[in-house]
Amino acid sequence: MEPDKTASRKALCRGIRGATTVEANDPRALLGATRELIERIVAANGLGTEDVVSAIFTATADLDAAYPAQAAREAGWQQVPLLCTQEMNVAGSLPQCVRVLVFARIDRPVRHIYLREARRLRPDWAEEADR
Repeated sequence: MEPDKTASRKALCRGIRGATTVEANDPRALLGATRELIERIVAANGLGTEDVVSAIFTATADLDAAYPAQAAREAGWQQVPLLCTQEMNVAGSLPQCVRVLVFARIDRPVRHIYLREARRLRPDWAEEADR
């Protein structure tokens, strides 16, 4: 018997990248920018909360006012495993930047979202409207 290709596609897990910058190192700015990034990733990829498998957030060393994952919890990702870590501190790297890698069950090509100054990191993935 041939395996059901439709069933295996539905279980496919893909990574969706995204990044944004934050105006100030305060909880409101950090969580607001992160929430915007998450909302844009969800909308651009047609994700429901049940599609999100897990997410890893990084923040540059100059952002320590809040955990970026808090924005995901506030957006309804209550049962999603989330992890926050500090981004490598590389000389000349983009400051005040939050990055995310979302693992999601999605059976179509994904759209990565880069907002604000983070568009410079991956201009090839920045949406036309954000350039």
